[in-house]
Amino acid sequence: MASHSTASGVLPSSGETPRLTGRRVLFGALVLLTAAGLLGLMAAALFRPAGIDGWGIAMLVAFVFTLPWTTIGFWNALIGFLLMTFARDPEGSVAPHLRSIRGDEAIDSSTAIAVCIRNEDPERLARNLGWMIERLAATGEGRWFHVYMLSDSNQPDILAAEKTLVDSLSARFEGRVAVTWRQRVGGEGFKAGNLRDFLDRWGNRHEYMIVLDADSVMTPAAMLRLVRIMQTNPKIGILQTLVTALPSDSAFARVFQFGMRLGMRSWTLGAAWWQGDCGPYWGHNAIIRIQPFAEHCRLPVLPGRPPLGGHVLSHDQLEAVLMRRAGYEVRVLPDEGGSWEENPPHLIEFIRRDLRWCQGNMQYFRFLSMPGLRPVSRWQLWIAIAMYLSGPGWIGFTVFGLIRQGPMDADLGLLLLVLSLTMNFAPKLATLADVLLRKRLRESFGGAPAVLVSALAETVFTMLIVPICALSVTLFVLGLPLGRQTGWSAQQRDAEGVPLGFALRRLWAHTVAGVAFAVSLFLLAPGAMWIALPFYTGLGAAILITMVSGAPRVGALARDAGLCRLPEEVRSAGPDCASTLLGFSPVAAGAR
Repeated sequence: MASHSTASGVLPSSGETPRLTGRRVLFGALVLLTAAGLLGLMAAALFRPAGIDGWGIAMLVAFVFTLPWTTIGFWNALIGFLLMTFARDPEGSVAPHLRSIRGDEAIDSSTAIAVCIRNEDPERLARNLGWMIERLAATGEGRWFHVYMLSDSNQPDILAAEKTLVDSLSARFEGRVAVTWRQRVGGEGFKAGNLRDFLDRWGNRHEYMIVLDADSVMTPAAMLRLVRIMQTNPKIGILQTLVTALPSDSAFARVFQFGMRLGMRSWTLGAAWWQGDCGPYWGHNAIIRIQPFAEHCRLPVLPGRPPLGGHVLSHDQLEAVLMRRAGYEVRVLPDEGGSWEENPPHLIEFIRRDLRWCQGNMQYFRFLSMPGLRPVSRWQLWIAIAMYLSGPGWIGFTVFGLIRQGPMDADLGLLLLVLSLTMNFAPKLATLADVLLRKRLRESFGGAPAVLVSALAETVFTMLIVPICALSVTLFVLGLPLGRQTGWSAQQRDAEGVPLGFALRRLWAHTVAGVAFAVSLFLLAPGAMWIALPFYTGLGAAILITMVSGAPRVGALARDAGLCRLPEEVRSAGPDCASTLLGFSPVAAGAR
């Protein structure tokens, strides 16, 4: 195995450090000043008409919890938009490692492809892995890669199917790409424990590992690019790709991931501008330098019992800050380049995944005082926590306002509403503007009319589901001190519809809350009904929204109408598209 690692221990600082320090100071100042300005406006709106009161103070405190995520997202988006509009090379300007290779460098390092699975659909695994391995073998570089199916499954029929699949793949690609299957009993430590077991067994055989989930798909070109960048840049410990969504037959997933596709590019570019060598790690579709990861990124078992004690659920960002503490850079590739994942097919499954992340991010409170972390790393842990305090903040603000029934400056209130909506939608608006301004990008999404209609539909849908998700997170956070927790089970990935009984059991509280709020608002403040329309409509219709957006027939209608089409679908719509994966051709999607 060729070695490109620097010796263990703290590495020299990047040459970008002085410039990055200035960017981080500027970004922090912009965020703080913006938050202070919004807080001042809210205080004036609440207290100017009738003076200070207790419920008004409660509203102001709740509003504070919404500010970090709102202001950080806004400035990430604005910086990203400025880069997309005025920089000659937006991606290269924030990610110099992206331009550090020609693309034809020899591969001389062994890379493990670690696929973490737990009770997943064997057919999906066969489809995804078969496609990736076949095309990796076709590059002639397959001898440098070894695929590991790291199974935490505990269902006998699935285990048998996994074993049959790996036997088939091993025979099919013998001598071209090695394939190994491992079953781990117990599943201790969740996904982080799964990878740790792999590192303890086989980590010393490889220089790098590309981490994939069961729903991950990457082109061989994307994998080879990751390896070449790591070989050329020995200071990089983790290199994260910009993961985009696969086209879906689910209406919920189509609309949700269209919004994510718009928002992620401006957000990631803006964040990379100030994060630099302290970038993100999202737990999959990334390459990791094994030696420092194995040595420095072992996660502790937190004292106490779950949900806030025990094994860490949200391992990824914590592993990123530990890698940076060891002196290695954590970088992101802020361009769309052959790296995909699947999104949950309906709202309830999305919320279940979100609550797992919420519980894991709340565990970060225990790491904020960890010695040796860089200031930016502590800031990133705070951001991860703040992401799940924003929803409870908005719910608290709304409830306290209903109880207060006090006067509020109408003009300032309307101004704050417009500012809040604009700032929260800023990442999507920034990329939408960039798409509409560029002919090639417009055409990649199906043309300006299709983009505008899809963006409007996504905006309305988002405004309806945000209060549903916010109430779910609020109830979950309130239950954490009482021991409420979520598990780590296999995700539903297919659009099979949502039964009425299932939706009723999961969302009855949201419906009751929405109806109660609408009635209370009508009786106490009817003039505010139109302002709060998305809030109480989304909650009151939570069951209907979930069932309709998760229905396969509705998804088929949305697909046939071209609603929220992704570039992969536009590119693969030709008559010569014979080979399909999840409804699209990765060959066409990977073409650049």
